[in-house]
Amino acid sequence: MQVKGKVVLVTGANRGLGKQFAKSLIEAGAAKVYAAARDPKSVDIPGVEAIRLDVTNAADIAEAAATYTDVQVIVNNAGVTTRGLLVDPASTQGIRDLLEINTFGPIALTQAFAPVLKKNGGGAVINVLSVLSWVSLPAGGAYHISKAAAWAATNALREELREQGTLVVAAHPGYIDTDMTAQVTAPKSTPEHVVREVLAAVEKNQEEVLVDDTGRAVKQSLSTDAPIYLTGIPR
Repeated sequence: MQVKGKVVLVTGANRGLGKQFAKSLIEAGAAKVYAAARDPKSVDIPGVEAIRLDVTNAADIAEAAATYTDVQVIVNNAGVTTRGLLVDPASTQGIRDLLEINTFGPIALTQAFAPVLKKNGGGAVINVLSVLSWVSLPAGGAYHISKAAAWAATNALREELREQGTLVVAAHPGYIDTDMTAQVTAPKSTPEHVVREVLAAVEKNQEEVLVDDTGRAVKQSLSTDAPIYLTGIPR
């Protein structure tokens, strides 16, 4: 599916990867890009239409689906992370908060826009997941849970939306060089590289995108006798 000429909604578009998605989509010839953020004034991308959208707010989502009825592609990018041990009772609320944004947010937005996508020819839903959909880092269990659940939801939505012709894409990047990984010293992909790989996959109607060596290595390990989710990530 070509993104040129399409109308695209990108969540979390005011910074990091979401901002790059919006910029690259304009450069790729998208007819219109709705750059969604909780505060639309924080969006400073030439050529886009900044809109207010909190993916945890049901009223925001319903209003967006009723207003932006020309949307053909959704990029579910909005996400947050946190650190903490799952065995610590104090982490429970943080886990719930991450699930609301990283898991229930994409589900709710896809639910609301599925009829819109169907009306507009099927289109596509791109869910920005992570290699941490498959493996957890120390003190990163909450993020892992949210992305693992989002991966499962992506697979389910793909089957449910296949009949209406909607392409559902799961993007699994490793570390991305954004403010969320400022303290990470491991190799990182640039946002430009990640977006380029994802959009290239969409053009080929691919349903899963492993954008870097980290993603490919982690995915490959899942089918070995000692999968990485059992052995843990080498430290």
